[in-house]
Amino acid sequence: MFRVGTTNESVRKEWIKNTLARIPAGSKILDAGAGECQFKPFCGHLEYIAQDFAQYDGGGDVGLQTGEWDNSKLDIVSDITAIPLPDQSVDAIMCTEVFEHIPDPISAIREFRRLLKPGGYLLITAPFCSLTHFAPYHFYSGFNRFFYEHHLPANDFEITDLEMNGNYFEYTAQEVRRVKWAAREYAGTKISLLDKVILHAGLWVLQRLSKKDKGSSELLGYGVHVFARKK
Repeated sequence: MFRVGTTNESVRKEWIKNTLARIPAGSKILDAGAGECQFKPFCGHLEYIAQDFAQYDGGGDVGLQTGEWDNSKLDIVSDITAIPLPDQSVDAIMCTEVFEHIPDPISAIREFRRLLKPGGYLLITAPFCSLTHFAPYHFYSGFNRFFYEHHLPANDFEITDLEMNGNYFEYTAQEVRRVKWAAREYAGTKISLLDKVILHAGLWVLQRLSKKDKGSSELLGYGVHVFARKK
């Protein structure tokens, strides 16, 4: 009945698909922190290379885990801040939902600058705010737009597109939808029928407010999508 709080992943995937389509056919693209290479199908017009540190295996009992993880599709296994490719050897770099898992994301930006040709494309998505996931490889909850607006120009990148995904009401609704799971995992109880009614009413309020939203993404949202070019 209510869609509020459910569009984080679908909006992000659509933005990535549309943005990858803007990169000229035949370009060599590095998927940095590719994981299971979920966006490779959107790169059919590109020469695709997948890199990851390949340490995450889906296991662990802290926070949100996937349960299993396939690292078998990678072309390069390395630290993201020291990728074994020559200087200015790729036309584009895609780095999606990875920055929160890098101890030093600014060093990763410097590595992207080294690897990209002048005029090369850089596509980044990362959470604005996130729960603990992929532990112990979760070092930051998220990044505000100001992180990119400071560090990308400082490393010779010009931002051509910056999009906020979601807003305060959508993000809050996403977490309201997790209360049932969190109650079971961290309060050792199931929520009551009255609890469900109250949470459902909360989603109704949040959906109504999200439809009236006038820029609360400056306060909080799911994430930030960035497309930039190296000068």
